[in-house]
Amino acid sequence: MLETAYIGGYTPDTGGSGPGISLADLESGRTLAETAAPGPSFLAVHPRLPVLYAVGESEQGTVGVFARGADDGLELLARRSSEGSSPCHLAVNPAGTLLAVANYGDGTVSVHGIDDAGLLTTVQAFPHREGAHAHQATFGEDGVLYVTDLGTDEVRRFLAEGDRVSEHPDGPVRLAAGMGPRHMAWHGGHWYVAGELDGTVRAYDAGWREVAVTAASGEQGENHPSHLEAHDGRVYVANRGPDTIAVLSAPGLDRLAEVPCGGAWPRHFAITGGRMHVANQNSAGVAVLPLEDGIPQAPTGRISVGTPSCVLPLR
Repeated sequence: MLETAYIGGYTPDTGGSGPGISLADLESGRTLAETAAPGPSFLAVHPRLPVLYAVGESEQGTVGVFARGADDGLELLARRSSEGSSPCHLAVNPAGTLLAVANYGDGTVSVHGIDDAGLLTTVQAFPHREGAHAHQATFGEDGVLYVTDLGTDEVRRFLAEGDRVSEHPDGPVRLAAGMGPRHMAWHGGHWYVAGELDGTVRAYDAGWREVAVTAASGEQGENHPSHLEAHDGRVYVANRGPDTIAVLSAPGLDRLAEVPCGGAWPRHFAITGGRMHVANQNSAGVAVLPLEDGIPQAPTGRISVGTPSCVLPLR
């Protein structure tokens, strides 16, 4: 059985060179299919239905809904407004009833209902104050929707109850000034957040008290961390500028390793099948880095695709 992934990225109409959404064989690196889509910089699949969702990262932001065929080929079912500008991230809740979208351009968070066919229904939009830049939406195990806001140094919180969403009564979590929170992950009772603007990774306990902070890269020079994940007691972060992947201990954030990412400007990565697949936005490819004891090794393969920004393995 093939181990495959969808790869999203920027297309010529959104300043990139990608074809839209690619379906790739992760073993051979072959591209199996391509589906045209405008600026699908981030992707998510429904937890039960054969449906894929893709942002359209443009000033008039959109969300595309695609049916997945038996061979994982895609067919566009619908496209609707993201209710904001430049949507850069989306996520489906575990029940498969809500889709949350982070609109980077104006900071609006939109939450769309999902029907039994995977199509989007009702929508709630939560605008934010001037300077907001919503960057990632995450449904927590506690039933709270968390959204990092790079522009306001906050993690915004929303309560999801059935098909309705409301702002959390305790308001947003205030993080370090100038941090620029981008991506976050929950692991082992702690939150880990990458600071795009100050080049840090920070760890917080379940009550959002900061328990550790470190530089995301040990290299000299400017760094803009992008994606972050935590697995098996390790925190992985992609560093744009040094073009590295750093591996930190959880929760203390001691540096275990820092290795080349196999390209330029690592925007996103995914770990599956004992390998890390790194979407290197400025070098037209996804680098394949095998893992040994949880540490990425030198690249052993590459998937060619223009301006990739998201790798979504199909499990």
